[in-house]
Amino acid sequence: MKAILKHLKPYDFVLIGLAILLSFTPLIVSGLLYANQPDEPQVIAIVKIDGKEVDRFILADGAEHITKTYYPHEGQYNIVERKGKAIRVKEDNSPDQIAVMTSWILKPGQVSICLPHGLVIEILGEIPDDDLVLPL
Repeated sequence: MKAILKHLKPYDFVLIGLAILLSFTPLIVSGLLYANQPDEPQVIAIVKIDGKEVDRFILADGAEHITKTYYPHEGQYNIVERKGKAIRVKEDNSPDQIAVMTSWILKPGQVSICLPHGLVIEILGEIPDDDLVLPL
């Protein structure tokens, strides 16, 4: 040990100390990045008409109750309602009313479609592990 210390210069100790401090940089950076992330994954509903995004809603507890009317084409309308973590097509003037009968959607991956009007509501976000259902 004494033989090794004999060959080191004063600046070698500074460089070794600096190298040790820099080795902790990835730990500090990743800790700061993960500390700023929200605890719950953010769930977003995207409203598209003819494949183009026209609106985006954050679905969360306590979110403001919103009702919006969309006019995809002349003579067509869709009334979309968001209430907390859920969204639906409340009313439209399509012949089959399939989007209205779909009712509330709230889980990532669910979709409500009004095909005659070209309106699609899609839920995006992470699926929590406890909501996963495995096929038999």
